[in-house]
Amino acid sequence: MPLPHRRRFARRAVSLLTAAGMLAGGLGAATAARAAEGRLRIAEQFGIVYLLLNVAQDQKLIEKHGKAAGVDIRVEFLKLSGGSAVNDALLSGNIEIAGAGVGPLFTLWDRTRGRQNVKGVASLGNFPYYLVSNNPAVKTLDDFTDKDRIAVPAVGVSVQSRVLQYASAQRWGDKEYARLDRISVALPHPDAAAALIKGGTEITGHFGNPPFQEQELAGNPNARIVLKSYDVLGGPSSATVLYATEKFRKESPKTYKAFVDALDEAARFIAANPEKAADTYLRVTGAKTDRNLLLRIIGNPEVQFKIQPQNTLGLGRFMHRVGAIKHEPTSVKDYFFDDAPTADGS
Repeated sequence: MPLPHRRRFARRAVSLLTAAGMLAGGLGAATAARAAEGRLRIAEQFGIVYLLLNVAQDQKLIEKHGKAAGVDIRVEFLKLSGGSAVNDALLSGNIEIAGAGVGPLFTLWDRTRGRQNVKGVASLGNFPYYLVSNNPAVKTLDDFTDKDRIAVPAVGVSVQSRVLQYASAQRWGDKEYARLDRISVALPHPDAAAALIKGGTEITGHFGNPPFQEQELAGNPNARIVLKSYDVLGGPSSATVLYATEKFRKESPKTYKAFVDALDEAARFIAANPEKAADTYLRVTGAKTDRNLLLRIIGNPEVQFKIQPQNTLGLGRFMHRVGAIKHEPTSVKDYFFDDAPTADGS
């Protein structure tokens, strides 16, 4: 598939999703936007960072906790790519839960203050994200030229793009925070990983997530890590999160709580059963990822499966400082709902 067509992947996905929602409901966008107790549509993206959702889906944990609360929950999992597509789906009322990077969360929290009031529901855990390049000449950010192209899920919106901007600001100053946006392109992780491993394409860099970044490092002898998200953010951090509107949380409290409780149970299951968790990922996603590679990722001491957000505030303050968002977050409670399981996050 030509690269320009791939770049339109997210936009087409949202259009199809919106059309499907309207046809299925028969009552238009207003009906689709109305939250109802017992209905839960979740948008996820690609990678093992969504393992909590994979386990919850496989074991029907959301349904289990819903039944305990007296609610039969109909759960749907929808696959999208990029924070822009996920945010559009949430605001159009075609999903109740959005799964994307903390960057898209800050963008939507800022845009919807005083209206839909979108906030974080839970983290999907702490994962180090790597900027990998297969260009032998690229060893640091300084080495990228106009001939290079860096693949990210959504340029200027995804958490990978925001971390790259944060790193650019640290390297060249806040006025140059978007310096590498001009050579960034939007591409789903699987396509970007395939291009980097194959080589010979315009894609010479990919800011990805597990397991794609590990596949690239193993699959191309020229591949190397140029940047680690933990180095930019100052330590382990929640890069991928789940978020929702205030309306859904208020109108579907039992469904909302069942979802959070299911995630918490999934996190404990993964920590206690890494091999079963790896098998779950392969079974649910249909991915052809090497099982031993998955086990190494799950067992990586830098990876923690937990729903409490960690080390997210710094990125939000940076985004405000450079004008990417209008409102400055001063506490995690500004952009995460104040729920007991995620309390005392950072």
